[in-house]
Amino acid sequence: MKGMNFMIVGVGGQGTILVSDILAEVGMLAGLDSKKSDIMGLAVRGGSVSSHVRWAEKVGSPMNMLGTVDVLMASEPMEAMRAVEYLRKDSTVICNTYRVQPMLVSTGQAEYPSEAEVARCLGDASSRVITYDATAKSLEIGNVKTMNIVLLGTLSTLTDIAPEIWEQAITKYVPAKALEKNIAAFRAGREVK
Repeated sequence: MKGMNFMIVGVGGQGTILVSDILAEVGMLAGLDSKKSDIMGLAVRGGSVSSHVRWAEKVGSPMNMLGTVDVLMASEPMEAMRAVEYLRKDSTVICNTYRVQPMLVSTGQAEYPSEAEVARCLGDASSRVITYDATAKSLEIGNVKTMNIVLLGTLSTLTDIAPEIWEQAITKYVPAKALEKNIAAFRAGREVK
Protein backbone atom coordinates (compact mmCIF):
# COMPACT_ATOMS: atom_id res chain seq x y z
CA MET A 1 0.00 0.00 0.00
CA LYS A 2 1.26 3.46 -0.86
CA GLY A 3 1.37 6.22 1.73
CA MET A 4 -1.67 8.23 2.78
CA ASN A 5 -2.11 11.54 4.56
CA PHE A 6 -5.08 11.98 6.90
CA MET A 7 -6.51 14.90 8.82
CA ILE A 8 -9.05 14.32 11.58
CA VAL A 9 -10.98 17.36 12.84
CA GLY A 10 -13.72 18.04 15.36
CA VAL A 11 -14.43 19.85 18.57
CA GLY A 12 -13.12 18.94 22.00
CA GLY A 13 -14.94 15.94 23.47
CA GLN A 14 -15.73 14.26 20.13
CA GLY A 15 -12.86 11.77 20.25
CA THR A 16 -10.60 13.29 17.60
CA ILE A 17 -7.41 12.32 19.45
CA LEU A 18 -8.64 8.75 20.08
CA VAL A 19 -9.36 8.28 16.37
CA SER A 20 -5.93 9.61 15.40
CA ASP A 21 -4.27 7.23 17.90
CA ILE A 22 -6.15 4.30 16.36
CA LEU A 23 -5.36 5.47 12.82
CA ALA A 24 -1.64 5.77 13.58
CA GLU A 25 -1.70 2.29 15.16
CA VAL A 26 -3.38 0.82 12.06
CA GLY A 27 -0.59 2.23 9.90
CA MET A 28 2.05 0.60 12.11
CA LEU A 29 0.18 -2.72 12.20
CA ALA A 30 0.08 -2.61 8.39
CA GLY A 31 3.88 -2.34 8.32
CA LEU A 32 4.11 1.34 7.43
CA ASP A 33 5.97 4.19 9.07
CA SER A 34 3.21 6.09 10.87
CA LYS A 35 3.42 9.49 12.53
CA LYS A 36 0.83 11.80 14.08
CA SER A 37 0.52 15.26 15.55
CA ASP A 38 -2.40 16.74 17.51
CA ILE A 39 -3.47 20.38 17.78
CA MET A 40 -5.95 21.30 20.50
CA GLY A 41 -7.64 24.66 20.99
CA LEU A 42 -7.25 26.45 24.31
CA ALA A 43 -10.73 25.52 25.49
CA VAL A 44 -10.33 21.82 24.76
CA ARG A 45 -13.92 20.79 25.57
CA GLY A 46 -15.82 22.49 22.75
CA GLY A 47 -12.74 24.05 21.12
CA SER A 48 -11.27 23.08 17.74
CA VAL A 49 -9.18 19.91 17.68
CA SER A 50 -7.25 18.58 14.70
CA SER A 51 -4.92 15.65 14.21
CA HIS A 52 -2.55 14.92 11.36
CA VAL A 53 -1.72 11.26 10.65
CA ARG A 54 0.68 10.21 7.91
CA TRP A 55 1.47 6.72 6.60
CA ALA A 56 4.30 5.89 4.20
CA GLU A 57 7.35 3.66 3.86
CA LYS A 58 9.23 6.55 5.50
CA VAL A 59 7.49 9.57 7.03
CA GLY A 60 9.51 12.70 7.73
CA SER A 61 7.27 15.29 9.38
CA PRO A 62 4.13 14.23 11.29
CA MET A 63 2.35 17.35 9.98
CA ASN A 64 0.60 17.53 6.62
CA MET A 65 1.46 20.44 4.35
CA LEU A 66 -1.33 22.47 2.73
CA GLY A 67 -2.74 20.67 -0.31
CA THR A 68 -1.44 17.20 0.65
CA VAL A 69 -4.25 15.52 2.65
CA ASP A 70 -5.82 12.47 0.98
CA VAL A 71 -8.64 11.97 3.49
CA LEU A 72 -10.30 14.51 5.78
CA MET A 73 -12.53 13.02 8.49
CA ALA A 74 -14.66 15.60 10.28
CA SER A 75 -16.87 15.08 13.31
CA GLU A 76 -18.48 18.48 12.71
CA PRO A 77 -19.28 20.36 9.45
CA MET A 78 -17.81 23.77 10.32
CA GLU A 79 -14.57 22.12 11.42
CA ALA A 80 -14.45 20.38 8.02
CA MET A 81 -14.80 23.75 6.28
CA ARG A 82 -11.88 25.15 8.30
CA ALA A 83 -9.58 22.35 7.13
CA VAL A 84 -10.20 22.33 3.36
CA GLU A 85 -6.96 24.17 2.54
CA TYR A 86 -5.11 20.98 3.52
CA LEU A 87 -6.90 18.85 0.89
CA ARG A 88 -5.53 17.58 -2.40
CA LYS A 89 -7.93 18.08 -5.31
CA ASP A 90 -8.46 14.30 -5.60
CA SER A 91 -9.14 13.87 -1.88
CA THR A 92 -12.08 12.39 0.02
CA VAL A 93 -14.01 14.09 2.81
CA ILE A 94 -16.00 12.08 5.35
CA CYS A 95 -18.16 14.44 7.41
CA ASN A 96 -20.69 14.02 10.19
CA THR A 97 -23.67 16.30 9.43
CA TYR A 98 -24.54 16.83 13.12
CA ARG A 99 -23.74 20.44 14.08
CA VAL A 100 -22.12 21.62 17.29
CA GLN A 101 -22.90 25.33 17.62
CA PRO A 102 -19.77 27.35 18.45
CA MET A 103 -20.09 30.03 21.13
CA LEU A 104 -20.30 32.88 18.63
CA VAL A 105 -23.26 31.20 16.89
CA SER A 106 -25.09 30.25 20.10
CA THR A 107 -24.77 33.84 21.39
CA GLY A 108 -26.06 35.29 18.11
CA GLN A 109 -22.80 36.99 17.11
CA ALA A 110 -22.31 34.80 14.03
CA GLU A 111 -24.34 32.54 11.74
CA TYR A 112 -23.70 28.87 11.13
CA PRO A 113 -23.15 28.12 7.41
CA SER A 114 -26.12 26.57 5.62
CA GLU A 115 -26.05 22.94 4.43
CA ALA A 116 -25.66 24.25 0.87
CA GLU A 117 -22.66 26.40 1.88
CA VAL A 118 -21.03 23.43 3.63
CA ALA A 119 -21.67 21.17 0.62
CA ARG A 120 -20.29 23.74 -1.83
CA CYS A 121 -17.15 24.36 0.25
CA LEU A 122 -16.37 20.65 0.67
CA GLY A 123 -17.27 19.80 -2.93
CA ASP A 124 -15.05 22.56 -4.32
CA ALA A 125 -12.09 21.35 -2.25
CA SER A 126 -12.25 17.59 -2.90
CA SER A 127 -13.34 15.07 -5.51
CA ARG A 128 -15.49 12.92 -3.19
CA VAL A 129 -17.63 13.95 -0.21
CA ILE A 130 -19.36 11.42 2.04
CA THR A 131 -21.75 13.07 4.51
CA TYR A 132 -24.18 11.45 6.93
CA ASP A 133 -25.43 11.80 10.49
CA ALA A 134 -22.87 9.67 12.33
CA THR A 135 -24.24 10.95 15.63
CA ALA A 136 -27.65 9.39 14.85
CA LYS A 137 -25.93 6.12 13.83
CA SER A 138 -24.04 6.06 17.14
CA LEU A 139 -27.30 6.58 19.04
CA GLU A 140 -28.79 3.58 17.17
CA ILE A 141 -25.85 1.53 18.46
CA GLY A 142 -26.58 2.76 21.96
CA ASN A 143 -23.68 5.09 22.74
CA VAL A 144 -23.31 8.60 21.28
CA LYS A 145 -19.61 8.53 22.23
CA THR A 146 -19.00 6.03 19.39
CA MET A 147 -19.76 8.64 16.68
CA ASN A 148 -16.03 9.04 15.96
CA ILE A 149 -15.62 5.28 15.50
CA VAL A 150 -18.60 5.18 13.11
CA LEU A 151 -16.77 7.74 10.93
CA LEU A 152 -13.53 5.77 11.30
CA GLY A 153 -15.33 2.69 9.96
CA THR A 154 -16.23 4.64 6.82
CA LEU A 155 -12.65 5.90 6.50
CA SER A 156 -11.33 2.34 6.77
CA THR A 157 -13.10 1.39 3.52
CA LEU A 158 -10.83 3.81 1.63
CA THR A 159 -7.79 1.65 2.41
CA ASP A 160 -6.87 -1.92 1.50
CA ILE A 161 -6.12 -2.79 5.15
CA ALA A 162 -8.20 -5.67 6.50
CA PRO A 163 -11.00 -4.83 8.98
CA GLU A 164 -9.42 -7.19 11.52
CA ILE A 165 -6.35 -4.93 11.76
CA TRP A 166 -8.59 -1.91 12.38
CA GLU A 167 -10.45 -3.80 15.08
CA GLN A 168 -7.15 -4.85 16.67
CA ALA A 169 -6.15 -1.18 16.91
CA ILE A 170 -9.56 -0.21 18.32
CA THR A 171 -9.19 -2.93 20.95
CA LYS A 172 -5.86 -1.45 22.02
CA TYR A 173 -7.21 2.07 22.57
CA VAL A 174 -10.84 1.63 23.69
CA PRO A 175 -11.63 0.61 27.30
CA ALA A 176 -12.84 -3.01 27.59
CA LYS A 177 -16.25 -1.96 28.95
CA ALA A 178 -16.93 0.09 25.79
CA LEU A 179 -15.29 -2.25 23.26
CA GLU A 180 -18.40 -4.12 22.07
CA LYS A 181 -20.28 -0.92 21.16
CA ASN A 182 -17.18 0.57 19.50
CA ILE A 183 -16.67 -2.52 17.32
CA ALA A 184 -20.37 -2.34 16.40
CA ALA A 185 -19.91 1.37 15.55
CA PHE A 186 -16.87 0.60 13.38
CA ARG A 187 -18.80 -2.07 11.48
CA ALA A 188 -21.80 0.24 11.01
CA GLY A 189 -19.49 2.91 9.56
CA ARG A 190 -18.07 0.39 7.09
CA GLU A 191 -21.58 -0.10 5.70
CA VAL A 192 -21.88 3.58 4.71
CA LYS A 193 -21.13 4.18 1.04
